[in-house]
Amino acid sequence: MKNEEKEKFKKEFRERLISFSVSILHFADRIKKNRTLWPVADQLVRSATSIGANVIEAKGASSLRDYLKFFEIALKSAHETVYWLMVIKQYDKTEKDTDILLKESEELSKILMSGILTMKGKKDINHS
Repeated sequence: MKNEEKEKFKKEFRERLISFSVSILHFADRIKKNRTLWPVADQLVRSATSIGANVIEAKGASSLRDYLKFFEIALKSAHETVYWLMVIKQYDKTEKDTDILLKESEELSKILMSGILTMKGKKDINHS
């Protein structure tokens, strides 16, 4: 991937993460109408917004190892987000946006995992 393409991808990925966080916030507002889901909605918001926050925070990393750590945390948050969305989906089968958000969080997980594997490959090369 050329440097220009890489920068475009990074910018689009950051925008996608922000859009996902905003969608989760709107979704959480809706599901909080059911008092039983309050704690789940809070956990969902924390994990989903943590994905983008850690990716953005990685920009300030002082080393590749530090950068990688932020991406690993973002991936864990993405997995946690999938879990909370699955709980909501089973609890409230009428909630239509759950599937859309689940699909997006799974796609974000795949992108993060791909980035982590790429970085680990670079890390191995640099330390050989």
